[in-house]
Amino acid sequence: MNNWDIAFPSPLSKLNKLDYDFADGEGIDFEPFTSFLSAKETSDWFQAWTGNQEVDGSEFRIFGQDGTGGYAAFWLRDSVKQLLEQPIVFLGSEGEIGVVAIEFQHYMWLLASGIGACEAVEFPTVTREPNELFMAFAKEHSLISPLTREEILADASSINTEFKEKIQSLCG
Repeated sequence: MNNWDIAFPSPLSKLNKLDYDFADGEGIDFEPFTSFLSAKETSDWFQAWTGNQEVDGSEFRIFGQDGTGGYAAFWLRDSVKQLLEQPIVFLGSEGEIGVVAIEFQHYMWLLASGIGACEAVEFPTVTREPNELFMAFAKEHSLISPLTREEILADASSINTEFKEKIQSLCG
């Protein structure tokens, strides 16, 4: 089994220290972790989630969950790219799956729009007021110009079919 560093890169560590307010269903449904799940935890979960004991989930780095236990993760899709340049995906507790953002910079702006990983996949048309805390964070830490929720989700949809086919091929 592969082992990997469970420490977050600095931008993710700072982001996951912010207050994710569920706001009685009107906010972001996300419980941030302080480190990635270990290789063993990821493998155990992924095997149970897919029903396939031959997979290990090594292409995912899980960094938080929604209230039902669905996971937000980096999908290590491209071996040439750094972690924060990889797509962020949601793997729901009831089998919901989807690409949330094509990379971390987009993810910051998605949160700024008031939408988290769960909402992006399960309720992609929901509109929320911008989240001022995450907006300030994105303005301070983002290396790209601001993006709208619609732009982020449109970019994410460009690889969504590939991701869904990948997951379906791994399920037992």
